[in-house]
Amino acid sequence: MDTPSARATVIADTAPLRLHLDGAALVANWRALDRLSGTAACGAAVKADGYGLGAIEVARRLAAAGCRDFYVATWAEAQALAPLGLSVSVLHGVRPEDMPLALSGFARPVLNTSAEVARWRDAGGGVCDVMIDTGMNRLGLSTDDVALLEALTIDTLMSHLACADEDSVAATAMNARQQRTFAALAGRTRAQRLSLANSAGIALGEDYSFDLTRPGLALYGGIPRAEFAGVIAQVVRPQSQVLQRRRVPAGQTVGYNAVWTAARETEVAILNLGYADGYWRGFSDTGSAGDGMFPVIGRVSMDLIALDVTAAPPAEGDWVAIDYALPQAATASGMSQYELITGLGQRHARIWS
Repeated sequence: MDTPSARATVIADTAPLRLHLDGAALVANWRALDRLSGTAACGAAVKADGYGLGAIEVARRLAAAGCRDFYVATWAEAQALAPLGLSVSVLHGVRPEDMPLALSGFARPVLNTSAEVARWRDAGGGVCDVMIDTGMNRLGLSTDDVALLEALTIDTLMSHLACADEDSVAATAMNARQQRTFAALAGRTRAQRLSLANSAGIALGEDYSFDLTRPGLALYGGIPRAEFAGVIAQVVRPQSQVLQRRRVPAGQTVGYNAVWTAARETEVAILNLGYADGYWRGFSDTGSAGDGMFPVIGRVSMDLIALDVTAAPPAEGDWVAIDYALPQAATASGMSQYELITGLGQRHARIWS
């Protein structure tokens, strides 16, 4: 039968680019972060569609491993997870237009402003979470507004570290200042739990873990701090298909703006991958594939890249593994690990192992 889902399956099965997603590595990363969280529970940020990997598949695997707390940005993201029956919190609060969904009870709002507190209280909303700003000046109520929370039933009182992934003197001082400010809130509300640490915050030690940690990037193979090297495993491995092989004579150029010139006769493979797929222009002349065997040459274009494959030329139709360990890919491209993982486009077939 020719249905939309059947057509989508055919497209996924025949897509010329794919993401191999290592479910065992994902679970192992969560378990490592859980251990490093000490006595605190370890949740999971699955916003941005599970950091681009697919929130439903990510959440299903982590829930089976024992994760009990999940975090998304919007109510649409929470609604997509509703069939799994998980404990989900919506970090971006509850606007007036969100109230019908929020009051249906499939997720908790994280209240961020005094207006949201009043909105939730006056509507008879049930259990909620609350964000307190301890110095980041992004989302969250002021510490002076804690008295507004007396009438609320709060599961988790949370805050967010601004500089947990940095080791400068200023960053270290700010981390400590935020930790002290947040710790001083213990017992000032009826919140059941306190939560401060993201992925990088977990590496700062148990003083930052409180009752619940909320990792994101490290779950998906990111290394926000050196302490995670050798602990966090790569989850995402892109592959792309060779569309064409060509022999480029010495002195000729490849790609837009002719920025790469062949110093010798070169075997070149053209792959179905580009910045529309999240393989950014920053990889031009810096990226690689095949464990470093095949350098990216010339400009990355919207849908295509060129590789120097002289070392071991693949055939047209062969699949080539793109080097995409997040710390190294960030260095090569000049992009943050967050941008690299969340930016992977929807034209990839996602294949879990």
